[in-house]
Amino acid sequence: MTIKKILVVDDSPTERLALSETLTRNGYDVVTAESGEDAITKSCSELPDLILMDVVMPGMNGYQATRTISRGETTRGIPIIMCTSKGLETDKIWGMRQGAYDYIVKPLDFTALLTRIKNIG
Repeated sequence: MTIKKILVVDDSPTERLALSETLTRNGYDVVTAESGEDAITKSCSELPDLILMDVVMPGMNGYQATRTISRGETTRGIPIIMCTSKGLETDKIWGMRQGAYDYIVKPLDFTALLTRIKNIG
């Protein structure tokens, strides 16, 4: 699987911009969403190759959105990397149980993130 299009989900405009710029500079097409609900809608309409999902967001959180996307008929094959400030081992275990492919704690190390993305593809 080649990763070309990435959906970046984060309620922080600063985080979305930083991730989008880094990914675009590295040759990826980027789509953004600012909520869990928006992530579900865009995962269905855009069918990205990968989703980078924040956890702490107003309304539907990233765990809930990940669970919905990973169990959806058309979206279950999309890998999701949770990118969050929630760094406890129990948070990671819960994220993986919701269907996440990987879990990274903020602040993000962009070099490590890009390596993980390449390893998926």
